[in-house]
Amino acid sequence: MAYHIAFIGDDFTGSTDAMETLEEMGLSTILFTDVPTIAQLQAFGDKQAIGIAGMTRTLPTDEIEGQLKKVFDLFSTMHVKHIHYKVCSTFDSSPTVGSIGKAIDVGATAFSAQLIPLVVGAPYLGRFCAFGNLFARMGTGSEGEVFRLDRHPSMAKHPVTPAEESDLRRHLAQQTPKKIGLVDVTQLDRSDARDIMREIEGEQAEVLLFDVLTEQHLERIGEVLDGLSIQHQPLFSVGSSAVSKALCAAWKKTGTLSPRTEWPSIKPVNPLLVLSGSGSVVTGKQIDHAIENGFKGVAIDGEAFATSPDQYNQSTVAAEVLRYLREGKSVVVHTSIGPDDPRMAKVRHILEQRGLSAQETNAYTATLYGKLLAQIADLVAQSFALERLVIAGGDTSSLFARHLGIEAVEMVAPVVPGAPLCYIHAQKPHIDGMTINFKGGQVGGLDYFLRMERGG
Repeated sequence: MAYHIAFIGDDFTGSTDAMETLEEMGLSTILFTDVPTIAQLQAFGDKQAIGIAGMTRTLPTDEIEGQLKKVFDLFSTMHVKHIHYKVCSTFDSSPTVGSIGKAIDVGATAFSAQLIPLVVGAPYLGRFCAFGNLFARMGTGSEGEVFRLDRHPSMAKHPVTPAEESDLRRHLAQQTPKKIGLVDVTQLDRSDARDIMREIEGEQAEVLLFDVLTEQHLERIGEVLDGLSIQHQPLFSVGSSAVSKALCAAWKKTGTLSPRTEWPSIKPVNPLLVLSGSGSVVTGKQIDHAIENGFKGVAIDGEAFATSPDQYNQSTVAAEVLRYLREGKSVVVHTSIGPDDPRMAKVRHILEQRGLSAQETNAYTATLYGKLLAQIADLVAQSFALERLVIAGGDTSSLFARHLGIEAVEMVAPVVPGAPLCYIHAQKPHIDGMTINFKGGQVGGLDYFLRMERGG
């Protein structure tokens, strides 16, 4: 089987973001939740791109190689020009958790990569890279103020990987010994792809970061990446969905593919079930807005759950959700409403008393909440014909998808950049065929959950 590109995402919402980019640019894509079997690959043998949703963004550094090696071993057997390690557009990582540097080192060995392109800036998501420094809007898309990453109201206060440095070269240098170079915005503006490639040849960089301010920059970068793939095949690249966007822009220019312009409208679904494991400011405001506009809120008792997770009665929660759904009311099940929700402090205190660090607490709660929310959704779906689920929280989404038994997803239609509506493939008959939307914590406007209910 031949593919234009194969990618692994460092979390689930990031993986659906990459899938959306490829689909919108005209490449039919299948996203698996784990390393697929030969039978699974053959079942989707008509696809032009393949993705695997990983969980490395929350893994300790010493566990990253084990997960990536299985994926890279599979990709090494495929006929594919480009292999992409997809990271968050806010470059969430540290030397000890979610290390992008470690992933770069593993990929360099797996694919004998002497030069690894790094493309993070994604203007269509409100992410910009200038002279090596990353800037991000509050939220995604065209609305919201732009902040330098180390001054971003949300990312600078991330509980596990706070953005303390906006210069990605300095940030990454704490995670890998490889020499990091830069193709800055002035080079992109004054030089064509051939000139840039000649300039690259004269450098000694092992990782090459590209600035990105505009869509035009992405097209030029894509031409450079495709040119490099002739010399280095497969070409191993690292970055946000901008890697796929750049390549597809270059392929569009040569007529290799045509962007998809027509999508089915998203039909209204009432009632809708939303399950949130996110503690972000953005998601908290979206939950409040939904409840103010008719959604019923069902709170997870974080203190009781953290104290005795095995004894927590998810059936009681599922019964409350079912009661509202049968009344025709949409529901949002939440573990917190924003970062200042008292439940978060109580859970942190309980886990600190057990000796867990802040990093360990985040990974532990993501695992627990992902499993709990999946169990609740499973119980509800066995008794009520759900048409659509919305899952909020990047860390939660990865665990949720696996615990719910989702094997793969395909894109149905775009919703907001980075969070498409997807079709589920699963062995469980009450889950298979449902549509689902995975929303990262920072994604979407205030009325996001209302939009997912009302369609359009």
